[in-house]
Amino acid sequence: MDYEGIAFTDAVKKLQAVHGSRAAYARIEAGDHSEGFTEAEEEFISDREHFYLASLGASGYPYIQHRGGPKGFIHVLDEFTLGIVDFSGNKQYISIGNVATNPKVSLFLIDYPRKTRLKLYAEMRVVELADNPELFRRLDPIYYKHKAERMLLFDVKGYNWNCPQHITPRYTLEEIESAFSERNAYVQGLENEIKRLKAESRQ
Repeated sequence: MDYEGIAFTDAVKKLQAVHGSRAAYARIEAGDHSEGFTEAEEEFISDREHFYLASLGASGYPYIQHRGGPKGFIHVLDEFTLGIVDFSGNKQYISIGNVATNPKVSLFLIDYPRKTRLKLYAEMRVVELADNPELFRRLDPIYYKHKAERMLLFDVKGYNWNCPQHITPRYTLEEIESAFSERNAYVQGLENEIKRLKAESRQ
């Protein structure tokens, strides 16, 4: 995989040279490149509940779409391939239509509490449900309420872990409840004790 080879076009390299970062990035380009996902990427991707998908339309304008689902709905099929079920939505089909003429996409995955983000370049393939029932059984989140329309596969060409700057930590309701569960149990215990003491004082 070669993230830098895709991202660092001639125009990008010229700007890096002007602003003093070209030498550092040249060393990264000359270094070892991953031959696929490691355990770190697999765990991070499998733990996500959403990601952002960028595609390019025939109009020349990019389109960014939010894709969400239950934790684990993004499957790492092998060290180069991701797969998801495409849930029925507003039926605009912009992303699906865009990749019909240009399969190149970008994925942006972020863990807000830990201020961590992973960027990927990929080529997206659309697989109809009837064309691969075995794959559908593997990808379909059966305990999540949804209507499946098709499957999307991403042949990843490069990825990069990004810096945590300017990421505001955000937490889901489940994460907040988990973080405060011990404190809430303690408070509930105190309230129960107060009720008991009040009842005894009236006797």
